[in-house]
Amino acid sequence: MFFDFGAGEIIGLLVLAVILIGPERLPHFAVDAAKFVKRVREIATTATNELKENLGPGFEDLTPTDLNPKTFLKRQLDSVLDDSDQPQPKINRRIDPDLL
Repeated sequence: MFFDFGAGEIIGLLVLAVILIGPERLPHFAVDAAKFVKRVREIATTATNELKENLGPGFEDLTPTDLNPKTFLKRQLDSVLDDSDQPQPKINRRIDPDLL
């Protein structure tokens, strides 16, 4: 599952919902919550598709995990840094015995 809820947590949330919302209003609340989740998924799908279209060629095969800003920037920076033809300078790291 996305949030890693176990069976005990789900049962606890259901009991808490029955207590707070009440058994007579719980079905209506569940329907409204399902509609909200469906609408959020539609918005996320639309945003993902628009982002893929606006990024242009080369980005058609993006997955939702690729659209994570950290993952996206890291991949782009790695590809730019890997294309560098300049040799990397060697750093000679020695331990100075006088500093120990």
